[in-house]
Amino acid sequence: MKRVLVAVKRVVDYNARIRVKADKSGIDVANVKMSMNPFCEIALEEAVRLKEKKLTEEVVAVTIGVKAAQDQLRTALAMGADRGIHVLTDAELEPLAVARLLAALAQRDEPALFLLGKQAIDGDNNHTGQMLAGLLGWPQATFASKVETDPVAGTATVTREVDGGLQTLRLRLPAVVTSDLRLNEPRYATLPNIMKAKRKPIEQLSPEALGMDVPKRLEILRVEEPPKRKGGVRVASVAELVDRLHNEAKVL
Repeated sequence: MKRVLVAVKRVVDYNARIRVKADKSGIDVANVKMSMNPFCEIALEEAVRLKEKKLTEEVVAVTIGVKAAQDQLRTALAMGADRGIHVLTDAELEPLAVARLLAALAQRDEPALFLLGKQAIDGDNNHTGQMLAGLLGWPQATFASKVETDPVAGTATVTREVDGGLQTLRLRLPAVVTSDLRLNEPRYATLPNIMKAKRKPIEQLSPEALGMDVPKRLEILRVEEPPKRKGGVRVASVAELVDRLHNEAKVL
């Protein structure tokens, strides 16, 4: 394979405490630590491993978003990506808009494989990979827990996690694959690699340069924190437990 593209997204760090804005219009990200989406890290690690096995010549990390998203792109370069592409936009992006921009990049750069995380931990939508495959007309394998490629045959064999267990698919390349949690354990970016990443090239584009617009199709009306959980209670007997489940919890 000549090239693998990997999409990476800037999200609130999974260890950070989420706060809702006072006007309930969204999540407050001021002074909150931002990181690469964990599932994107897994997808990137898989691409780097493919290069280490000499199954691909180049790994390209792609991010779409604000100027500060370049920090996550530099992290991707420090983890082993060869170069980065930053589609710069301040717009609030929805999955379809992201998929259209990624599809334009795929048509331009012609990768043999496009790797993404199965979902981002902010919106938790699990849409972009499937939409990308549909726009490109490429085969897809979602929730991948194992990926094996055969550049000579031009195929990828993907084991994916489904409700009933494991499913194995063979895809004709080029294809779209989204990573699940058990695909691999991402490496840490070492200090020497972080320094090297500063010299790696990042191409900056705009949606307009790709012939795309990013219209807003959805409107968030209100964001609320989940209700606080009530404390548990002790019951004196099984009969009282059944009565509470029936009359209070309404589950019987």
